Amino acid sequence: MKTFSDQQKGSLLAFIAVILITPDSILIRLSNIETWGLLFYRGAIPFLIVLMGLIFFYKNNLFKAIIGIGYPGIFYVLSFSICNITFILSIQNTNVANTLVMVAMAPMISAILGSIFLKEIPDPKTWIAIIITLISVAYIFHDSIEMGNFYGDLFGLVTAFGLACNAVIARYAKNRDLVPSAVIGKLCVAIFAFFFVDTFSLVEKDIIYVPLMCVMCVAIPFVLVTIAPRYIPAEEVNLFFLLETIIGPFWVWLIINEQPSIETIQGGTIIVFTIAVHSFLKLKQS
Repeated sequence: MKTFSDQQKGSLLAFIAVILITPDSILIRLSNIETWGLLFYRGAIPFLIVLMGLIFFYKNNLFKAIIGIGYPGIFYVLSFSICNITFILSIQNTNVANTLVMVAMAPMISAILGSIFLKEIPDPKTWIAIIITLISVAYIFHDSIEMGNFYGDLFGLVTAFGLACNAVIARYAKNRDLVPSAVIGKLCVAIFAFFFVDTFSLVEKDIIYVPLMCVMCVAIPFVLVTIAPRYIPAEEVNLFFLLETIIGPFWVWLIINEQPSIETIQGGTIIVFTIAVHSFLKLKQS
């Protein structure tokens, strides 16, 4: 029986995770549930599903693993919770393409934060990539101000900042298991949203859309993305996730004909291309 190499395992896990995530934006668009109700379910359902996996994996050591996250894990929980909330707020206040382009900035922001807090000085190629992507973001923001999408884009950038913080925290606490932190973060989102929900009832198509996105687009990819870096470098996982920036807006355009502005297409193309080239060059160095 043929066995898969680590490269094949990691690539397959990352690819499946990205493919499952890509319909997330269109399912958010199609759902009619109010914001806090959606956030509650996107926190509660993945929490329960992944918790069952953690109980199976850690068995009697789950409580020890939760305690073991320490102060880095607490900051991870906070950052993870915030970016889960701002992602939904971004999707609901700007074009999907704008949100996903902003989220794609996470690796560049992570490099900046790493240079500040971890003294990981980026090489010249990374600084060039950072400058190019920041100029492109400013270009998209200028268009969004005129289009009335400024706050949606801003929430998207906050999401990217939160994801970048998570990456830096994970590198800082590389000897700690922070998987429980992300699961606790989902629980925190559900608890926070609980106090603002108008109704918990799911009506009409939301009975299908909401559980589907919570399981297929959130819980399962979360598990796969957690496992993938064990087999392939983080830069390679980032390359796979650039597919979401391309495929996500395609689903929205195909199903509800939401078209990004020319400025978003131009700026987004530059950002995706720059990050793809940068990640590829980093892989060649490793």
